[in-house]
Amino acid sequence: MVSPLLQAVFACGTIWCLWKVIRRLVIKSDLDNLPGPPSPSFVYGHIKQLYDRQSFKFHRSLGETYGPVVRLRDRFGGNLLYTFDPKIMHHIVLKDQEVFQEATWFTRMVYHLLGLGLLATLGDHHRKQRKTLNPVFSINHMRHMSPIFYEVSHKLRAAIQARLHDGHPTEVNMVGWMGRTALELMGQGGLGYSFDPLVADAADEYGSAIKDLMPTLAQVRGMQQFLPLFEAIVPEGWRRVVAELIPAPPLKRLIHIADTLRRRSTEIFEAKKKALLAGDEALKQQVGEGRDLISVLLKANMAASQEDKMPEDELIGQMTTLTFAAMDTTSNALSLTLWRLAQNPKVQSTLRNELLEAQESRGGGDIGYDDLVALPYLDAICRETLRIHTPAPYRFRETRRDIMLPLSEPVRGKDGRIMHEILVPKDTSVFVGINASNTNQAIWGPDAYEWKPERWLQPLPDAVLDAKIPGVYANLMTFWGGGRACMGFKFSQLEMKVVLAVLISSFTFELTDKRIWWNMAGVQYPSTDQRGEHPELPMKVGLVKREAVHA
Repeated sequence: MVSPLLQAVFACGTIWCLWKVIRRLVIKSDLDNLPGPPSPSFVYGHIKQLYDRQSFKFHRSLGETYGPVVRLRDRFGGNLLYTFDPKIMHHIVLKDQEVFQEATWFTRMVYHLLGLGLLATLGDHHRKQRKTLNPVFSINHMRHMSPIFYEVSHKLRAAIQARLHDGHPTEVNMVGWMGRTALELMGQGGLGYSFDPLVADAADEYGSAIKDLMPTLAQVRGMQQFLPLFEAIVPEGWRRVVAELIPAPPLKRLIHIADTLRRRSTEIFEAKKKALLAGDEALKQQVGEGRDLISVLLKANMAASQEDKMPEDELIGQMTTLTFAAMDTTSNALSLTLWRLAQNPKVQSTLRNELLEAQESRGGGDIGYDDLVALPYLDAICRETLRIHTPAPYRFRETRRDIMLPLSEPVRGKDGRIMHEILVPKDTSVFVGINASNTNQAIWGPDAYEWKPERWLQPLPDAVLDAKIPGVYANLMTFWGGGRACMGFKFSQLEMKVVLAVLISSFTFELTDKRIWWNMAGVQYPSTDQRGEHPELPMKVGLVKREAVHA
């Protein structure tokens, strides 16, 4: 016999689902008049196409065929707004950011995977967390980070060199090394903890868990959007038991990944707290000597007023969230940069000359923070890679109330009417195409899809400046903007530049004969098979012959 409670829960869940479907089908809006492709499925709408690992062509075709404002179908016939219109993005990111909130399924998913960190909170709660975290990402603090970054990068250089056969070009899986390096950089610079000495072939289980997170989520293929419904139907005490019974291997892997991240973050947090309570001398004995981000955060939190203090579960959530955000995005951005440099040996050679000249001007030592961030060609290469290959290529938002949005350019509706603005109803899913914005030909010109670092060595087109893209970095949406902009983008930029400075001045990078597939996901990643189950980027790595550098 099924208990009355379960019967009631099932009935409520069914009624809720029916109401959501009927409401979407009955209530019409301006979105129904927007151009867009036909839906391939009533149940899934365009969701599978948006999230498919090889959906780059689909995303590009939306802008090329329909423009920057497109009507797609959500699940069960609902409307989904796909956009990279600058004016609409301004409202989403800045002017009306309280209306355009993170999707409920996203915040719940992040909470279960990473804890109650920045990505899982909204509104005043999120603002309070950002206020506490702001000081740890200051430029002055970044200057203190550069020696730590160089120390880790030198270990990476030694590890790769040890794997070269008599100095001859050797195949190396660079995405694996970039992931391990990014984790160790965040470990030492962010947590004051060493995850990986970069010697043994086996990586730390914490790093492996984070690296497997995005490929595993990509295999779930949109199931996470049912999380709010799952939580509404299944009582809290039964959720893990029920989830483990679902016959979906990727879901079981996600549960294991979440357990690993939670356990390791808690262990690191307890050790850090113990050292802080023991005093400055104990802290100086730790990795990072108390200059790491979490030590600074914990000190500030201990000194904060009671109302501004962050609970311990939130601090642990911040550790996991920041480590994930810093590792996966930056490691794949570095992988993308090396991949592009391998495709363009002249660009690689020009960058190497710039780096070696900067090193020679300092007597052969590491390039200091201020000189490094000022190197024009290195900066151009980083900007161009982050423009055309956004590590996190999209954002999802949900509207919390009806809102009228102006358009940068009028759109002809399906009924022939010219639309200068659109009314977006409450509870509409909004998909912001960051990659599409960064490669918008109307703004960046006909060569927008081409990887051309030289574009940053001259004044940007007036169209780029006039568009007023609301991002925090380089007229791009790569690091988002407004109240939910990436707080660690300066940390990421320094990390990329230090690692590239050490690697490109020491090694040459070439492609192998293996085909590389870049997989669309929350953070895109490379693989050597179309299924994208395992991140991999094989490259031929050789030693730089210094006498040939200036030839």
